[in-house]
Amino acid sequence: MKIRNFSIIAHIDHGKSTLADRLLQATRAVSDREAKQQLLDSMDLERERGITIKASAVTVGHDLDGEAYQLNFIDTPGHVDFTYEVSRALSACEGALLVVDSTQGVQAQTVANAYLAIANDVELIPVVNKIDLPAADPDRVAMEIEQVLGLPAEDCLYVSSKTGQGIPELLEAICTRLPEPRAARTDRLRALIFDSIYDDYRGVIVYFRVFDGSIRTGDRVRMMGTGRTYAVTELGRYTPRPTRVDRLGVAEVGYMVAAIKNLGDVRVGDTITLDAHPAEEALPGYEEPRQMVFCDFYPSSGGGEGGRRGDFESLRDAVERLHLNDASFTYQTQHSDALGFGFRCGFLGLLHMDIVQERIEREGGVEVVQTAPTVSYLVDLKDGETIEIHNPADLPDPNSIEAIREPVVKLEVICPDESIGDLMGLCDARRGIFRGQRFVSDGRQLLEYELPLAEIIYDFYDKLKSMTRGYGTMDYEIVEYRAADLAKVSILVNGQPVEALSLIAHRSNAEMRSRAILARLRKQIDRHQFEIPLQAAIGTRIIARETIKALRKNVTAKCYGGDVSRKRKLLEKQKEGKKRMKTVGSVSIPQEAFLAVLEQGD
Repeated sequence: MKIRNFSIIAHIDHGKSTLADRLLQATRAVSDREAKQQLLDSMDLERERGITIKASAVTVGHDLDGEAYQLNFIDTPGHVDFTYEVSRALSACEGALLVVDSTQGVQAQTVANAYLAIANDVELIPVVNKIDLPAADPDRVAMEIEQVLGLPAEDCLYVSSKTGQGIPELLEAICTRLPEPRAARTDRLRALIFDSIYDDYRGVIVYFRVFDGSIRTGDRVRMMGTGRTYAVTELGRYTPRPTRVDRLGVAEVGYMVAAIKNLGDVRVGDTITLDAHPAEEALPGYEEPRQMVFCDFYPSSGGGEGGRRGDFESLRDAVERLHLNDASFTYQTQHSDALGFGFRCGFLGLLHMDIVQERIEREGGVEVVQTAPTVSYLVDLKDGETIEIHNPADLPDPNSIEAIREPVVKLEVICPDESIGDLMGLCDARRGIFRGQRFVSDGRQLLEYELPLAEIIYDFYDKLKSMTRGYGTMDYEIVEYRAADLAKVSILVNGQPVEALSLIAHRSNAEMRSRAILARLRKQIDRHQFEIPLQAAIGTRIIARETIKALRKNVTAKCYGGDVSRKRKLLEKQKEGKKRMKTVGSVSIPQEAFLAVLEQGD
């Protein structure tokens, strides 16, 4: 039996999951009765949003000209936040289907995924999808693929994942154009882990691809990265139903159950080998995902200290349970004077943060207060030490700081010609450095900029979509940490600093951002019985201020007449009460106030 290992890569919403559904039906892995949309997207969130969040590996059989083929394919996500899912899928494959929408053409993530595949030495088959739509122009898109990516237009396959048109030709191309898996280089087992999930009953389920040797049920295996050993209790493939097998050989893809209790014991990119006859060297892995966006999760106040503590326990259970199934986000306990106990969490990007928050609230049944996201910074101290901080509150004393370095990204934006001026203005306002401009097709250009990551994690994508009427797409990657004139801006509410609202900003726009934030906070925080000053400060210098006026009760309403001194006496008594209340009273800050820091005025 011949084996072909490939993944399906594309920009978001170009039809990867639907194409995977048609391949499953065409190979009779799924009957027409069992077929449903987004079959491999198992999460409710994936179905509701119409996006793939987690890669799925499936093994199917196919016959071509009397030859039996085993096709192992992985449906990958398309959003920039989940690039690590794509990279680990490509490392387990020899080929990839690069899917492009025939109505939208080449997009930013299409280019990024194509370069990722070429860097991994993966053979690409360009697939022009959605040719059944009235607005489809497959010939133009094929020429775009040739101009931008250098893949010949005549090699493009035209398919419709919805109607099934072109699927038989695609299966034939997969069998004939994709390379065979490389031959084994040693008879000792070496298998690459490319994914893992946690099951409440069976523990960690490990997905891997065998490069050398073979693995059988009952073998004792060793993780070469961690040195831990386990006895294999179950081997199998997803077809797409879990199907047990006794043995997996060279080039085969499958899953393993070995009573592994903790997802942290399994490192993606690690090599599995036999404990009795270990391999001499591990397979070349790939980079672990690096968290780039950080924010705090706190339980919403639940009626008194006891309710708040109970909410924190529920939040901790929800975070720990989700971490078992998604090891790509990190968390540690955090305390805030304003919000109590919570967690400082790290994410791959803003969409990843949004997905994690929604899953915690749904699967854990707990309401979450989320602070404004920040990025990681490298701080060079005067004693020569360099530390990494994820929270403005962790910034050391300014007198000990030599320089603060922020992450800078290489940004690629594909947009219509008429939006170029507006987008250049947006990038310049966000401290962007222009690096180049390329022709994509008639009416579309590719802009290259270098921008600080902190300037694009807030509302940059929303503004991009608004300026291009939805036609603009972007992709970015971290290139370096670069020193800049940065400072910590503290937000004081009623004279007390609220660390959850503090931020690190460039000194050139710190005052402007502070004024905009305080103006929004004034609208979000309810009026109290006493006056509340809102201030922004860099060190001891106040750079902006707003005031929330006090609610005033008409204490003189009961005075119908008489001497004016009676009214003055009541007003003075009220004034003293407000002064006393201001010293002991606490200000309740709603969730919307923390989200106000997200928005930027340009």
